[in-house]
Amino acid sequence: MTTATRRRPTRRVRGPAGPGAAVWTIVAWLAGLLFFLPVAWMVLTGFKREVDAASNPPSWLFTPVLDGYRQVFDRDLTPYLLNSVMASLLSTLLVLLLATPAAYALSIRPVAKWRDVLFFFISTKMLPAVAALLPIYLLVKEFGMLDNVWTMIILYTSMNLPLAVWMMRSFLLEVPSALIEAAAMDGAGLIVTIRRILLPIVAPGLAATALICFIFSWNEFFFAVNLTATRAGTSPIFLVGFITSEGLFLARLCAAATIVSLPVVLAGWIAQKQLVRGLSLGAVK
Repeated sequence: MTTATRRRPTRRVRGPAGPGAAVWTIVAWLAGLLFFLPVAWMVLTGFKREVDAASNPPSWLFTPVLDGYRQVFDRDLTPYLLNSVMASLLSTLLVLLLATPAAYALSIRPVAKWRDVLFFFISTKMLPAVAALLPIYLLVKEFGMLDNVWTMIILYTSMNLPLAVWMMRSFLLEVPSALIEAAAMDGAGLIVTIRRILLPIVAPGLAATALICFIFSWNEFFFAVNLTATRAGTSPIFLVGFITSEGLFLARLCAAATIVSLPVVLAGWIAQKQLVRGLSLGAVK
């Protein structure tokens, strides 16, 4: 009578980390703190008085006050935030609706001369924004759409679309072709294939693309300052209002910048898992 023996899986035990790993850990922490230091300084300055914020050398010890935040809310920040939310969210949604089928046509079902199409998309990002300002301004003025939030939505969509197409194409290239062929054999059309097969697989990449487009739209300043005024001004335009001929109100500016940065920080914190998975999609085979 023979007994079957089951071999236990061997677990690889790592040895103690060497001094090199500790050094790189310290370097990584120092680099992270270095990048975070300006943000921390901005948040702390928002709780200072104007005298302390403008002191030279900077004052490290101070009594926290909320005067800067009170003055920010007294200037009615809400319309600017609403304009930024509307322009960023709607432009991001339009970018995803346009970039996903375009990336499908450039990856899974490549169109003729797809390399030229990709180069055309990315070449639009090589044009300096200041070179396009005058013709865009004249065109917007001709259509009577100056100081209009829909103008910013259209501009943000066109600005982020090339980047979104490239990102979504890289994500769609990682989808196994066998899934697409199986869906076609089952009679699934293009819309059904994209909605039920592709989108669930590339959902992390879709989230990463949406977050990057949202951040770019939220932080855009150049076109907003030249094409908007009072009705369609976005959050960056609100920040400029603290730089006046009377001087630079640094504490108020930092308090306003902290408030304006919160939506982007919260969006990144909520979608951090999808962002990491999306940006690393296909990195490990």
